[in-house]
Amino acid sequence: MFQPGIPASGGAPTGLQAQNGAPPASGSVYTNGPVQNTLMSSQVPVSQEYNSQFPGSYPHLIPAKTLNPSLGQSNYGGSQTVYPPLSNYQGSGQTLSRPPVASNPPTLHSGPVPQIPPPTSQNPAATPMPSGSYLPGGAGVPPPLNWQFNYSSTGSQTNHSLSVSSQATLAGNTNFTPSRQYASSGEPSSQNNFIKPGSEPLVNPPLPTILQPGAPPGPPPTGRPSPVRALTPQKLSHRPMPPPSFNSATNQEGITSNTNNGSMMTHNSYDEIEGGGFLATPQFTTKNPTMSRNVGYSYPSLPPGYENTAPPGTAGVPPPMNYPSGPQPFTQTPLGANHLTASMSGLSLHPECLRVTNLLQDRNMLPPTPLQPPVPNLHEDLQKLNCNPELFRCTLTSIPQTQALLNKAKLPLGLLLHPFKDLTQLPVVTSSTIVRCRACRTYINPFVSFLDQRRWKCNLCYRVNDVPEEFMYNPLTRVYGEPHRRPEVQNATVEFMAPSEYMLRPPQPPVYLFVFDVSHNAVETGYLNSVCQSLFDNLDLLPGNTRTKIGFITFDSTIHFYSLQEGLSQPQMLIVSDIEDVFIPMPENLLVNLNESKELVQDLLKTLPQMFSKTLETQSALGPALQAAFKLMSPTGGRMSVFQTQLPTLGIGALKPREEPNQRSSAKDIHLTPSTDFYKKLALDCSGQQVAVDLFLLSGQYSDLASLGCISRYSAGSVYYYPSYHHQHNPLQVQKLQKELQRYLTRKIGFEAVMRIRCTKGLSIHTFHGNFFVRSTDLLSLPNVNPDAGYAVQMSVEENLTDTQLVSFQSALLYTSSKGERRIRVHTLCLPVVSTLNEVFLGADVQAISGLLANMAVDRSVTASLSDARDALVNAVIDSLSAFRSSVLSNQQPGLMVPFSLRLFPLFVLALLKQKSFQTGTNARLDERIFAMCQVKNQPLVYLMLTTHPNLYRVDNLSDEGALNINDRMIPQPPILQLSVEKLSRDGAFLMDAGSALMLWIGKNCGQNFISQVLGVQSHALIPQTMTNLPVLDTPESARMTAFISWLREQRPFFPVLHVIKDESPMRTIFLQNLVEDRTESALSYYEFLLHVQQQVNK
Repeated sequence: MFQPGIPASGGAPTGLQAQNGAPPASGSVYTNGPVQNTLMSSQVPVSQEYNSQFPGSYPHLIPAKTLNPSLGQSNYGGSQTVYPPLSNYQGSGQTLSRPPVASNPPTLHSGPVPQIPPPTSQNPAATPMPSGSYLPGGAGVPPPLNWQFNYSSTGSQTNHSLSVSSQATLAGNTNFTPSRQYASSGEPSSQNNFIKPGSEPLVNPPLPTILQPGAPPGPPPTGRPSPVRALTPQKLSHRPMPPPSFNSATNQEGITSNTNNGSMMTHNSYDEIEGGGFLATPQFTTKNPTMSRNVGYSYPSLPPGYENTAPPGTAGVPPPMNYPSGPQPFTQTPLGANHLTASMSGLSLHPECLRVTNLLQDRNMLPPTPLQPPVPNLHEDLQKLNCNPELFRCTLTSIPQTQALLNKAKLPLGLLLHPFKDLTQLPVVTSSTIVRCRACRTYINPFVSFLDQRRWKCNLCYRVNDVPEEFMYNPLTRVYGEPHRRPEVQNATVEFMAPSEYMLRPPQPPVYLFVFDVSHNAVETGYLNSVCQSLFDNLDLLPGNTRTKIGFITFDSTIHFYSLQEGLSQPQMLIVSDIEDVFIPMPENLLVNLNESKELVQDLLKTLPQMFSKTLETQSALGPALQAAFKLMSPTGGRMSVFQTQLPTLGIGALKPREEPNQRSSAKDIHLTPSTDFYKKLALDCSGQQVAVDLFLLSGQYSDLASLGCISRYSAGSVYYYPSYHHQHNPLQVQKLQKELQRYLTRKIGFEAVMRIRCTKGLSIHTFHGNFFVRSTDLLSLPNVNPDAGYAVQMSVEENLTDTQLVSFQSALLYTSSKGERRIRVHTLCLPVVSTLNEVFLGADVQAISGLLANMAVDRSVTASLSDARDALVNAVIDSLSAFRSSVLSNQQPGLMVPFSLRLFPLFVLALLKQKSFQTGTNARLDERIFAMCQVKNQPLVYLMLTTHPNLYRVDNLSDEGALNINDRMIPQPPILQLSVEKLSRDGAFLMDAGSALMLWIGKNCGQNFISQVLGVQSHALIPQTMTNLPVLDTPESARMTAFISWLREQRPFFPVLHVIKDESPMRTIFLQNLVEDRTESALSYYEFLLHVQQQVNK
């Protein structure tokens, strides 16, 4: 009965603004911000009617299709064979950029694992947990005809896809060619969403040499188990495919793929619409990577607050790059290839970057201001066009020329993305033509080369393409013959409106289904009051339009549906007690139009908390309730929000307690892997039907998040965890839930999304991290995409880059907005290629490296053990610093010598070892550890680093000196301190920002002025033990403190609660645990860790 499926997403801050046109929330609207140009802002009226060329709206039996995550792939629920075009086919399992090179996969471990000498009570723990490098299984990859393949089984493969018999994958691709004017994305027009069979664009007609063989499905590839104690990228081996057939192939649904050049093409999958990954065609491309292009376009608009400004006098910090915040005038002289080459070779790095530091002598390397990402060593005309690193950044800003050079550096190569981040300004293109490379399907971007007005060279595969006639006219300047000045070529971040002829089905309406646990345990927590009240308050702010649908299911030992049919005087409850074979009663009245049934919905939200107040039912049939919810939503797709308060005990998916508190640190007894595959299989079914599941776990007892979390992980949903939630005993959690629910309900959302990442010829992507499911090699399926989700990928150098000076990476996210528009958000990043080990180290991005290593370590914890993951993290530091010492340093000096770019690497790895995901000792409850691992895999880098290495500020002496002025509000900017008790003093007050919590420590001898003017009490002794909010006082000190805390909270999608801590407070222990430079009973101090690393490096 189930068909393959996909899931949804989570919550965010109120100060942010979103692009989907969500209604205004309490004064601040989620919009794209100020319009940059009148021509780009032609407002398109929102159609209130459902306008589609397809008959009917959503019959219950329509076979729903599955999005594939890159810019357009769909999967049918049934099993079938699809024949994709060879020109863009991607096999399942990895991004097959080039034939596998017989080089060692990049590994972060060399030799045996040196153990850290444990302090007195160190118990490294080992365990498995739901993994996160989600590599697809499936068919092998037909090689392009003129390549010779040596399939080598290098590395190991972890295939996280499930072989469900009903699951099928459609692969293939075609061109995108929309046609419209430029508009800013204020109010989107209501468009048909899924790409429908349409005519093949005449722009860049297909070449007659492109063949389109069939690709019958095969079993998932197999590989060796991953070696223990090394964070090794997982690779897939492929089997050769049968010879191509040259007929058009018809799938079981009767959709034909036509191979005639330039003729009508019927799209039967999102992969066809978005286009395949890199180098899917036979190579008739030029191999000359020398960039000859006109340079001088502007950098795309950036979100406010992205100011890379270092305070004057910051020692040892290179001056940051300035990113302009809007379209800039075209004033630079065009750069030819010769000019560019000369300028590249003559660039000098910042003197600080060339420094070598002895960490044993100079440990205090933490800058007093937030650490800025390194600036790539590019010509300034290229750099000012580059993508904002908050959206797209690489672990190495100088790409090694060969895999051998990368292996020698012992540093991981990968990308970290925040593709759907809220942006205040976003160029939105509704042009008549979306220009893409004919060979690799790359979107035209600022880093392509214009050979002349009529030809451009792709910066990923170097294919020369024709400039379409429509692209010659620039609607911004109203000038003909300036294709290089179009917004698509002036902005590294841009959003395209995809036209209706590219829709596979009518646009999905926004559908929101809420599933509530109403057992006795759930009612006791009182969560229903908070959730129903938040939903009631934000009902009008749910992203959507006149087609928005909503529904409710509650469950204990039975499942309760609610008929909200228009015309009823009150909601009707329908109870299904047969949980072994769940069915949907009256399916047409359970998901209703929100506008038409709003009063009934409001009545239900008012009465729901009281309906079960006297219940004595203690059982929880979560599995059957999820099955029922899936059946209800599968015809349309949408977002399922599930609230659970205990371990499921009845029906399919029932779980048993696995945690033994006394053995939390035992390597053999931590259960990080799921105890059942039910939740993963159901997530895949959801994913196939465009359903994402968000899980809210509000429990004081063990609930096996390792198993339950799979429902969100593989359906592109999010997990929210509120341990020990209780409406009376834990008011902080109540406040946190209310704030995060407001963000969750009102932030923008993308439905039916797919994402693909492309990279320059010679590079390949082999492992993905995040919440999604990979359906065809490199296409990430995201039934919902939200602005608070981050992703990471690992890469390798498959082919030497000796002939090129620059490489580029491009992510493309195809999604349906809540207004029913199909949109494509594209980010492009350009980086230089280097040939020496020294240059590789100079361009290392230590935060991105740490973030990628954390993702890899979560996978290692699951596939091997927690202790293996910890050892591999330590080895990552030892190996890279050993490589630097042996290969770069000319004279071997005593001490621990590190390049300036990696000066914080040991500190960040030590912080990871003490983070809840990887720490040892019995303090971490199992569900809390699993949730921390979920956060590592799903959080954007900036939040991950904050929870790993918190920021510590002294706040009893805040002043306006150096303060930020935001909307006429002065925000103090105190310096960041080292995380050591040495930096605390009893006569001060210190605020620790640990991401999800703010801790204000008040010293015993703190000044009376601060205590009275900020805390509103007369003495230190009168500060309440459980103080969680600062009073609003009419004093300058209170105003500064309130402004600073509010500003910190506005910067993130989750709500950090505030704890005011004194020496005798219960939270004091947690505060001290976050001082990562100090020794704890089970972990080394920073200095001890440096001594250990030095001992291993100098062996």
